[in-house]
Amino acid sequence: MDFDLSEEQRLLQDSVAKLLADKYGFEQRKAYMKTKEGWSTEVWSQMAELGLLGLPFAEDEGGFGGGAVETLLVAEQLGRAIALEPWLTTVVIGGSFLRNGASAELRGALVPKIAAGELKLAFAQVERQSRYDLFDVLTSAKKDGSGYVLNGRKGYVVHGDSAEKLIVTARTAGGQRDLKGIGVFLVDANAPGVQRRGYRTVDGQRAAEVELSDVRAEAVLGNPENGLPLVDQVVDEAIAALAGEAVGAMQVAHDMTVDYMKTRQQFGRPIGSFQALQHRAADMLVALEQARSMSLFAAMAVAERDPAERRKSMAAVKVQVGRSARFVGQQSIQLHGGIAMTMEYACGHYFKRLTVNDAMFGDADHYVRYLSDTGGLVQAA
Repeated sequence: MDFDLSEEQRLLQDSVAKLLADKYGFEQRKAYMKTKEGWSTEVWSQMAELGLLGLPFAEDEGGFGGGAVETLLVAEQLGRAIALEPWLTTVVIGGSFLRNGASAELRGALVPKIAAGELKLAFAQVERQSRYDLFDVLTSAKKDGSGYVLNGRKGYVVHGDSAEKLIVTARTAGGQRDLKGIGVFLVDANAPGVQRRGYRTVDGQRAAEVELSDVRAEAVLGNPENGLPLVDQVVDEAIAALAGEAVGAMQVAHDMTVDYMKTRQQFGRPIGSFQALQHRAADMLVALEQARSMSLFAAMAVAERDPAERRKSMAAVKVQVGRSARFVGQQSIQLHGGIAMTMEYACGHYFKRLTVNDAMFGDADHYVRYLSDTGGLVQAA
């Protein structure tokens, strides 16, 4: 199999890398965190100019026409910068919901605005009791005439405080943990009955708690009585992008650690000259390359048409990438010593992003249990 990038893919990768190198130094990132939005509107506009916000959409709808590999390349560069912009929530997650669940008319109305940077989306799925179970939904959606009225609370909506529209999972029928009876709805974030409380997450991103009180949905995405398969598909695409982002962050954490080992002096010599620490750095590299292989696997497996097989593949991706991220992050902290624990040094910020990345949509331990319960990635003979 040929893993070489095409000329267009290399150009995309280089363009994103150049943008972030110019606009996303560590001190610049700290300044972005202090703004009202919690990220850079200037960088967001430049991402739109490069076509990154229309990346997964068809060209005839105003998009870039990119696929899973292009998404992976962009995500990896964003991970290297531990970027704060709502690219994952708007372009990857929101884009997948629109491509797989929206009507052509709705896509025609929203995609050009997303591509131009004028519309941001957020996925309101997590509830206080749901943990990692996508089917654990208490928020209700009641039929009212030709539409639906939503009531409920969502606890961890990434970039939910700056999004113009929310994509909300709500129950149209059945009990709290039934697989059927879950719908996906598009909601105006500023509609009557929507209350949002924004906050900063541990890795510097923004999120919100969202309360819905008799909120009328603007549109239904997919089947309102059986929307869980759509949610599963979107989350699998998000996991593939998160894997790329984690690899980018791990690469920088590893590079920073090796550079530090070459300069930090102890007993009159660089600590990188000690064999035990060289072994640790080598183990970090092995973990990084294992995660990189799984991120490439994710970009291929996300197109699997069998939902059960696709979910197993993404579970395996989550396990390896999560374990690698934990190891690389922890070792980078240990090898840097006390300086890594300060807010003024970048190393700890990469570890925080890797930790949050691992927890999104289920951590490594969660997916080990999932694979155990479903017979593993490869069935025994």
